[in-house]
Amino acid sequence: MPFQLQPTLQGEHIHLRPLTEHDYEPLLAAASDPLIWEQHPAQRYKPEVFRAFFTDSMASGGALLALDASTGAVIGTSRYNGYDEAKSAIEIGWSFLKREYWGGPHNREMKKLMIDHAFQFLENVIFVVDSKNLRSQKAVEKIGGKFVESRLRDDGRTSVIFQITRNGHIL
Repeated sequence: MPFQLQPTLQGEHIHLRPLTEHDYEPLLAAASDPLIWEQHPAQRYKPEVFRAFFTDSMASGGALLALDASTGAVIGTSRYNGYDEAKSAIEIGWSFLKREYWGGPHNREMKKLMIDHAFQFLENVIFVVDSKNLRSQKAVEKIGGKFVESRLRDDGRTSVIFQITRNGHIL
């Protein structure tokens, strides 16, 4: 069975479903807080910058909308990308949640749902995080991500690569 890039996943605190064009306005509203993006090189709280992020998310074929499971409110997004059948790997990233959902169970559950889904099909989950985004690096480490390497990107920035393997699944 091939890997499903846009599953619907349900947890106790969060519901993930495929992102659609109709989600643009509520997701823009969720992303409009500049503090969400303070450790990120792109100012995605600005509508013109967010539009490019959203368009890229839709084109990826793996974007998921994050909803509060109890209220149905749009609270963020994440996506699968870079499916590599030969390496039995998928990347999870481009994630954000509204600040009121930080520090609680929502991010951990979102990643757990996505990782558990991936491990039904694959052996490896990869996270690529900007080297300056310490908050996201710590979050990946908290869910069991192991540092693999740093990579210099074409734009001169450095990314930090983390991996979780099915056998080393720590969530």
